[in-house]
Amino acid sequence: MQATDAARLPPGQTPTRSFPITHVGEVPLFDAKTWDLRVSGLVERPVRFTWEEFRALPRAVRLADMHSALGWSRLRNRWEGVPLRDLLGRAHPKPDARFVRFTDGNVYDTSIPLALALEDDVIVADLHDGRPLDPMHGGPLRVVVPSRYAWKSCKWIRTIECLAADKLGYWETRGHHPNADPWREERLAAQTEPSRA
Repeated sequence: MQATDAARLPPGQTPTRSFPITHVGEVPLFDAKTWDLRVSGLVERPVRFTWEEFRALPRAVRLADMHSALGWSRLRNRWEGVPLRDLLGRAHPKPDARFVRFTDGNVYDTSIPLALALEDDVIVADLHDGRPLDPMHGGPLRVVVPSRYAWKSCKWIRTIECLAADKLGYWETRGHHPNADPWREERLAAQTEPSRA
């Protein structure tokens, strides 16, 4: 491992050249004719994109590492898609919106603060390293939130919802830390010490 790679690794992480597969639920079937992506909740103008409409949006490339709470990190991924802030900008979040929730249209959901969702490196990606995103890795479309553990990068995304208050998602309701910062090793939520009274 090069010294530059070591500097990219949060505490407790090991680099991998492979792309480990972890997900919740069955890999959904993709039909470009019926698929859609919706942005709703506390927004001025809810929007819906068909697959053709999404693919026609202005595109961007982001180079970013991905860190799993399981301890692996895949460095220097090339993601291509649409910046999340551009999608949110089309819906115009209302002033009381504070969080953004993602769902896969089935059993999985997670959320991040709106301020984080608007950061430049957060992208809704359909290409990975120059190729269509494999279904096992979230294709046709996944959110990529590089500054958080990978469970915040929702696979198979179908809805984006702006909320006034946070709503704990699939892993957060099972004890994972709602912030998920790998540099702080926020894998599990802090445990409350039992009362000594």
